Amino acid sequence: MNVPELVAAARAGSVRAAGRLLTLVEGERRAEVLEELAALAPADARVVGVTGPPGAGKSTTVAALVGAYRGRGTRVAVLAVDPSSPYSGGALLGDRIRMAAHAGDPGVLIRSVAARGHLGGLAAAVPAALRVLAALSFDVVLLETVGVGQSEIEVAAVADPAVVVLTPGAGDAVQAAKAGLLEVADLVVVNKADRDGADRTVRDLRGETGVPILTLVATKGEGLEGLVEAIDAHHRADTPERRAARAHAQLLSLAQARLRSHPALARLAAEVADGRRDPYAAADLLVRGVLDRVID
Repeated sequence: MNVPELVAAARAGSVRAAGRLLTLVEGERRAEVLEELAALAPADARVVGVTGPPGAGKSTTVAALVGAYRGRGTRVAVLAVDPSSPYSGGALLGDRIRMAAHAGDPGVLIRSVAARGHLGGLAAAVPAALRVLAALSFDVVLLETVGVGQSEIEVAAVADPAVVVLTPGAGDAVQAAKAGLLEVADLVVVNKADRDGADRTVRDLRGETGVPILTLVATKGEGLEGLVEAIDAHHRADTPERRAARAHAQLLSLAQARLRSHPALARLAAEVADGRRDPYAAADLLVRGVLDRVID
């Protein structure tokens, strides 16, 4: 199928066509797909970001949310951004296994996306994938991020709300604050709240942030209804300044991804490594070369 045929088939309910479109926006035909979608009436999907440190139970929480939304008859898409191997470029892509209970549901689309070294916790193709899913009339997109490192806060640029999942443990709240996660959190969830130390973690978090803090046992569904209600009740006030800030964050993130594969990067890096050029001058040359083409 060509792109118009894929779009028509996906809008008619073909999960295979939807998957093919998502594959195309991860590659060189992204612009072609987005151009086709631009001819359609504008559509929006509620994007709920789920992030947090490894082992917090993000995928289990997302799977529980899928079940809750499907119980309401809501069409749900899951974009799970997996870390890529720095050697092969391949991704773990294990979320479809963890969410197997929903894999056969025609009202659920589950897609694992490789980060491919992209910083910020999101893959470079995610903004385009969100546009595809909105055009295919998904009501809610649950966006799960890699969730490691200080830079893993890009989810706040595209999601409303951004849900940070933590677990009981000494210093968990402090570590989340240091990682910058609490700075972007609209909601904080203490998962595995049936473990010892959950109450203390909640108290510590209340000392670090003023956003709502909820408790959850995702494997048992305990606290799930409260989380869904908190997500539904939250609506971040949107202003031109906030939209500009989101665009600013997305542009910088995507530009960084492109600079990593810029043909001049290897040559400049070799010159820096050999001592023929200092890194500041090399960075200026790299950025100037890109901006000159934009200005011209």
